[in-house]
Amino acid sequence: MTIHYLESAADPRVSDYTQLTDVHLRKLREPAEGMYIAESSRVLRRALAAGHRPRSFFLAEKWLADLQDVLTAYPDVPAFIGSAALLEEITGFHLHRGAMAAMHRPAPVPLQDLLAAARRVVVLEDIVDHTNVGAIFRSAAALDIDAVLISPRCGDPLYRRSVRVSMGTVFQVPWARLESWPQDISVLKQNGFTVAALELTGDAVDVDRLAASNPDRLALVLGTEGAGMSPETLAAVDLAVKIPMRAGVDSLNVAAASAVAFWELRPRSSQGPH
Repeated sequence: MTIHYLESAADPRVSDYTQLTDVHLRKLREPAEGMYIAESSRVLRRALAAGHRPRSFFLAEKWLADLQDVLTAYPDVPAFIGSAALLEEITGFHLHRGAMAAMHRPAPVPLQDLLAAARRVVVLEDIVDHTNVGAIFRSAAALDIDAVLISPRCGDPLYRRSVRVSMGTVFQVPWARLESWPQDISVLKQNGFTVAALELTGDAVDVDRLAASNPDRLALVLGTEGAGMSPETLAAVDLAVKIPMRAGVDSLNVAAASAVAFWELRPRSSQGPH
């Protein structure tokens, strides 16, 4: 193991962990530097299990025994140890979830590779709240979504809050950032996908009606918080679908709505249940 005990918050070796509470800065910095932060022992273990490579580990000494097997498995990766107060001074918040790791970002997956064998795909259009992004990934992992596509302005799935809320399931579901949206809807259609927008419009069909048709390949588009789907996207999709709700309630949080829709629209075997 390569363990380094920290004595100063200004130690340049832990620059990956500085200013973690500055969302704007970290959103720009982490993709540019090819890294992300895995926060908590459970999440960093899931990142490693997914084949992601660590740059360094960062933890209080009391968590050293808990992470002993990981540090032993990566003897050349530095582990930085410090007091709780010093770690908080570096990161900007109290580190109470065991340990952190700075991880190398995996190489992007080509869009065609994601679509090749997928039956159910979700597209996140400009969803900027990282809690929502993480929650959607968690539902996607649990409910038969094969891939997640995100628009150019969508929040980063590997931002630490997204990763934490997803409980590390962002490492399980293949995803890619689209380069041209909504123009890339045509790519989905060319690959045989029915493209449906989850949006309350005058001609939206109930989600269970679309589920009954059991499309072989379906791409479900979720719109941004507040403003919802862009007019350009609504004009390009094949249809709009809605979740029927009681009178007086016209919408759900996008993460909650995604879970309902993923369950209802999961692919059914043509032979029916066994």
